[in-house]
Amino acid sequence: MTSKYQYETLRVNVYPDGVAHVELYRPKRLNAFNEGLVEDIRQCFTALGTDSDVRAIVLSGHGKLFTAGLDFSDNFLLKEKSDDDVARQALRKQSHIQWFQSAMSSLENCRQPVIVAMHNAVFGAGVDLCTAGDIRYGTKDVFFTVKEVDVGLAADVGTLQRLPKVIGNGSLVRELCFTCRNLYAEEALQCGLISKIFDTKEQLIEGALETARVIASKSPVAVVSTKHLLNHSRDHSVAEGLQYTAVWNSAMLATEDIPKSVEAFMTKKPATYAKL
Repeated sequence: MTSKYQYETLRVNVYPDGVAHVELYRPKRLNAFNEGLVEDIRQCFTALGTDSDVRAIVLSGHGKLFTAGLDFSDNFLLKEKSDDDVARQALRKQSHIQWFQSAMSSLENCRQPVIVAMHNAVFGAGVDLCTAGDIRYGTKDVFFTVKEVDVGLAADVGTLQRLPKVIGNGSLVRELCFTCRNLYAEEALQCGLISKIFDTKEQLIEGALETARVIASKSPVAVVSTKHLLNHSRDHSVAEGLQYTAVWNSAMLATEDIPKSVEAFMTKKPATYAKL
């Protein structure tokens, strides 16, 4: 295990099997999002995405719950007071919102699959964050709340863009976003927001790490390509996705990982793949 990733609001461990475990670590503030946590997330997942020792990532929350959403005791979105005109203030706020968006999108842009393991409460920005991940697991006591309307704003860092595509039910998405009601584990499983439920947080973390280990044992070329093509296809037509895949794979098929994978299948022995 290595600890080369050092952040004030995150704990990061990278294991020899290629799995990284990132924990939100503001337990005294219930892992609420302040400016420091947002920037640490952005930097961490950007760095992990280029780390050839990392092949799969688990993200969880340290302490009582996954996240309480925005930290209103350190509300950086409403800090600015200025005598500048509305246009100049708006442009600065736009840049700040885009910076926050880039932190949430760092999970999606990270080339390795990200498994988000959530327990207890997932408020507000936590939904923005988890929908940018690839796989979502929860404990039986987990619940999700798109909380922004209750505090007077529209969600602006990913939920309104990603949640409809994650669960594929426009009526339910609008109900959750307009009413800010809680979405509990069983309903979250039924609608596809999460794909597994675990009894305890300990079982949740071990289950997420086990899935990450399985992914990390596969060809990194195949896994990275699959994530990249899934994300591209989600945002394009079927025809455009197929065209792009043909171009992408015309290069990626020229890999030593294919004969290694075939040999492993034939001999029933695990393959060893080179780092990216």
